[in-house]
Amino acid sequence: MKAYYHDGLEIKDRSFPHESTEEVSLEELNNIGVYIYHFDQVSSVDQLSKERNYMARDEIEISPKSCGSWENYQIQLDKYYIEHLHEDEEIRYVLDGAGYFDIRNNTQDRWIRVHLTKGDLVIVPAGIYHRFAPTTDHYIKNMRLFQNRPKWMAINRPEADTTTFRKKYLKEIKIN
Repeated sequence: MKAYYHDGLEIKDRSFPHESTEEVSLEELNNIGVYIYHFDQVSSVDQLSKERNYMARDEIEISPKSCGSWENYQIQLDKYYIEHLHEDEEIRYVLDGAGYFDIRNNTQDRWIRVHLTKGDLVIVPAGIYHRFAPTTDHYIKNMRLFQNRPKWMAINRPEADTTTFRKKYLKEIKIN
């Protein structure tokens, strides 16, 4: 795992690293409710699941092959790259490959880019804006963990600004 501020250049391919010279610490991520772990064994993920009451899981592969074509893959990536939030935590454990989670740091209104590789697990809180991009390898396989039944409904910005999930998140990190 490596975290840093996104260089802000949206004109380049979103799969590029977009790495600035400003690294972001785990403490800084924790301060906005984002937690990152590295687990070499799925048994460690099982333990975390038990501690946090995650009751369901599934696996998803994101690649041109899994989407059926390069065109379908690009359509799917366009959806993942729209700034959005969820009403539940988003928990992803990388089983294989790599990708980028961009997390909106609301205290500075900047993107933090988190590069995740095999064995990394990210917990993104409900109500925080984020987006996803693959690396230039164009392949990632994730285990998705859920507190209840599997669901994944993105609420895009700006519609999400007025949701109770967003307001609760901002209150929790002390931003009005």
